[in-house]
Amino acid sequence: MYFLQQWFNLSDPGAEEALYESVSMCRLVGIDLAREPVPDETTILKFRHLLEKHHLGKKLFQEVHRHRGSQGVKVSKGTIRDATIINAPSSTKNKEGKRDPDRHPTKKGTPWYFGMNPLKGGKGPYRRGQ
Repeated sequence: MYFLQQWFNLSDPGAEEALYESVSMCRLVGIDLAREPVPDETTILKFRHLLEKHHLGKKLFQEVHRHRGSQGVKVSKGTIRDATIINAPSSTKNKEGKRDPDRHPTKKGTPWYFGMNPLKGGKGPYRRGQ
């Protein structure tokens, strides 16, 4: 939970809300909403204060960086991106007949879609190499 807040710059209420809205974030922190509720913002606050009081946050981050670094992954701050697919005309159906660099094909289920991401954000906390 503490990492989630740091990586995505989430407040205590923001972390609670993000966990209710994102299945991937629940998986990241090991919460199964079918079996247990998300911790409320007060519980998140108390846990964060406990880690900070005993200076454990820095030690935990160092260990995660060491472990993930040994796997070739750099962990850093990121932004949450919207995964909404916006349909757009085929990339070569423009005046110039050239591909628009902001539009990309994506597969959702079986069909392919062509469109663009509505937000231009960062890449999240996990990046290969760098």
